[in-house]
Amino acid sequence: MSDTTTKSPALGALCLTRIAAASLVVAGPWASAFAQAPAQAAVPALPVVQQVTGGMTLSQAYEAALAQDAVIRAARATADVKRERLPQALSQLLPNVSATYSKNRNDLLSSQPGLTGPVDSETFYGSSSRALTIRQPIFRPFQALDYQQAKAQVADANAQLERETQNLATRVSGAFLEALLAQDQYALALVQETAYSTQLSAARRLFAGGAGVRTDVDDAQARLDMAIAQKLVAQQNVEYTRRQLQVIVNVPVTKLATVDPAKLDIASASAGRLEDWIDRAEANSPELVSLRAQRVASQREVDKARTGHLPTLDAVAQWSVSDSDNVTRINSRYDNRSIGVQLNVPIFAGGYVNSQVRQALADLERAEQALEATRRDLNLRVEKEYRGVTEGVAQIRALEQAVRSAEITVESNRRSYQGGSRTLVDILNSEQQRVTAMRDLAQARYQYMASHVRLRALVGQADATAIAEVNGWLKP
Repeated sequence: MSDTTTKSPALGALCLTRIAAASLVVAGPWASAFAQAPAQAAVPALPVVQQVTGGMTLSQAYEAALAQDAVIRAARATADVKRERLPQALSQLLPNVSATYSKNRNDLLSSQPGLTGPVDSETFYGSSSRALTIRQPIFRPFQALDYQQAKAQVADANAQLERETQNLATRVSGAFLEALLAQDQYALALVQETAYSTQLSAARRLFAGGAGVRTDVDDAQARLDMAIAQKLVAQQNVEYTRRQLQVIVNVPVTKLATVDPAKLDIASASAGRLEDWIDRAEANSPELVSLRAQRVASQREVDKARTGHLPTLDAVAQWSVSDSDNVTRINSRYDNRSIGVQLNVPIFAGGYVNSQVRQALADLERAEQALEATRRDLNLRVEKEYRGVTEGVAQIRALEQAVRSAEITVESNRRSYQGGSRTLVDILNSEQQRVTAMRDLAQARYQYMASHVRLRALVGQADATAIAEVNGWLKP
């Protein structure tokens, strides 16, 4: 019988709401319909201005996402997991202290020869042992390199967390601006529907009075039907994009602050040289920082594999006490103290170490090529977003002029129609051209704002300051 115990301690915002009010100089159903365009499809009776007053700003959405977004919270947890790699690696270089204790109840049956035959005896006795062992690595190159590798892996974890933080800024701003664009497209759809409805009524009156033609009525009806269908699609998109933003910020999204065109026009300053942005991206991009750390970790893995040919040396000290730990030494006690070194020399491992070295070298090549591929791709992405900012300013100005020209065309066609030199179809075409120009302008503005954030994310600067800069282009 034995009882043993062991212990071991161990984008158009210009927000078309005000484009219509400021730029639609033509009186009629356009201005009134646009003023009634809702910011939220579920409440069509409220005007846009009422809907967005006091709405969520981009900075508020970003702060909420920092605290509530599941992706960034998972990234923080992942970083915490990987950071524990460093103290674990360090522990392999520090002294290891262990204690063991055992206590047993023994029943010994023995048989010995006697004069008349074997003599059997049974002895009951207790035994125990306890030991304290201290081991200090002296030369363990594998563990030393493992510690250096752990540092690189922690740097990689921190860079990946920073990358997710930068991505969060682009995801929040992208979802926010997409929701604003959907809101403006819905407002334009209402404007278009109202205008076509008015033109259809006018065409029917003229046709009933004998001054019009059936073609004008049918054309206006067809355009109105299409406008109604487009309005339904736009309404669904408003609800979807707001839901998309809500998934990130994890708070109800009912109203959004809109863009102030006047403030956005001020933000057309030069973005600097493309080469400077590329240099900043190569120096600070979390993607490249992460891949450089991975390359260092892969190099350390090669060094670790090569240590398989090297010996290890430990210093070992032990104090052990035993009572009756042997059947031939019942009722005896031993107190032993020892100190010394332990050397382990590898001789032959069947080619295992060489295989590990080749495997690690292949992984190092993969890491280096991944770094180079990402660097080249990053340069291309920086150029794309840089041009989205610099050329976006010119595009916005051109589209603003296109909107003004389209408004003049609408008014000219209306007057020419009254004079008999233009048809109703000409008016409908000019109004469609104006809506298209306004929609393109809205999209260009939002794309400019999104490129502004994405460009800074690529150089590791899409932080609260960058978000606040874009937030300054919104109406308070």
